Amino acid sequence: MKKIIQKQREFFRSNETKSYTFRKKQLHKLKNMLRQHEEDIYKALEKDLNKSKHETLTTELGILYTEINFTLKHLKQWIKPKRAAAPMTHKGTANYIYYEPYGVTLIISPWNYPLQLAIAPAIGAIAAGNTVILKPSELTPHTSGLLNKLITETFDPNVFTVIEGGKDISQQLLQERFDYIFFTGSTHVGKIVMEKASKHLTPVTLELGGKSPAIVDEDCNISLTAKRIVWGKFTNAGQTCVAPDYVYVHENIYNKLLKAIQKHIFSLYGKRPLKNKDYVKIINEKHFERLTNLLHQGHIIHGGQMLRDELKIEPTIIENVSWEDPIMQEEIFGPIMPILPFNNLSDVVSILQEKEKPLALYYFGQSKQKAEYVINTLSFGGGCINDTLYHLANPHLPFGGIGHSGMGSYHGKYSFKTFSHQKSILKQTNIFDLPVRYPGGKLNHTLAKKVLK
Repeated sequence: MKKIIQKQREFFRSNETKSYTFRKKQLHKLKNMLRQHEEDIYKALEKDLNKSKHETLTTELGILYTEINFTLKHLKQWIKPKRAAAPMTHKGTANYIYYEPYGVTLIISPWNYPLQLAIAPAIGAIAAGNTVILKPSELTPHTSGLLNKLITETFDPNVFTVIEGGKDISQQLLQERFDYIFFTGSTHVGKIVMEKASKHLTPVTLELGGKSPAIVDEDCNISLTAKRIVWGKFTNAGQTCVAPDYVYVHENIYNKLLKAIQKHIFSLYGKRPLKNKDYVKIINEKHFERLTNLLHQGHIIHGGQMLRDELKIEPTIIENVSWEDPIMQEEIFGPIMPILPFNNLSDVVSILQEKEKPLALYYFGQSKQKAEYVINTLSFGGGCINDTLYHLANPHLPFGGIGHSGMGSYHGKYSFKTFSHQKSILKQTNIFDLPVRYPGGKLNHTLAKKVLK
């Protein structure tokens, strides 16, 4: 492990990773690697999570292709030093921001989107001119093993390499000195990563989670709202960090929305989702047990069935829950969705202001004023008005959390900036020398007062 890190550091110091040509070549290699091995990727994700080809394409591969293409299109412009303005006191100077790669970066990725969440940060790290050590999740061994094989075959290990293993390997890696750490996972582990990084004052990006709410107002489009919530919640069997964790529904449309949600569960997953060969499974027995324990709270109004041997839980809707119930105390991260009624939007906002800041929030309604009220009053990582999940697939938008849901952001140019130090450079003229900054008499003091006040 120490040798791998040291060799990457030596290679980085050669300055080879910093040229536009080198970065572009690595990104093309990455894109070709994914394209040439699509079938292998489909098979690995099917084995690990029972993902269908369509779900793998839309939630894993497609996002990566978009990110790589977007980065290749703009990279030449991004890496150029940017001219900055200067005040009157700096007449004669030329001021610039240089985007400098950090060096050797560590990316620790999770199991729920084991391809996308491993490679997406790496795109930004490589684009910024860094080297990458990737630690994928041991809970998705087929995808992690495939990533190891493909990256080993495609890249110089001094540029991009994979270290597989369990919790002990992550702990060992975090003992080492990196120049940047990018972690995606739980808030609990995120705190550990930050603590370990503080030993070397290593900068970090933490992409965490939390209980992301959906708020459905009485003037929403009921059918579309239900369809988009069902899709956002039950994609990947709810194992999505920005899935709507629970839904607040205006009491005037409560029953109508429930019926529409049930209708769209049937339309998207069939009347017997557990028999749907494309329905995603729960990652392992530990998480399956945790989720099934949550089914004993409130009142199940739809779903609740499971196949223990296949680690599947059908899309489930629960009502009559309170914030004191365990299901509302932790991020669900599974196909179980509590529904809570409300009468006044301000009451919901007041409740949410008391909770930890979520990674995402979704508001459904036709009133622009109410939507702006929610956006401007509540603090959350990002979200949608009249949709779910879609914001994270736009490379023009930063994606990241706030507070307990994370720190820092990435995607598109924001990935490049995350993995770049913005180095400020002032280039001074020798043609003249403004006397105002120097001590030396009443005139200089009078000039300084005029310029600086």
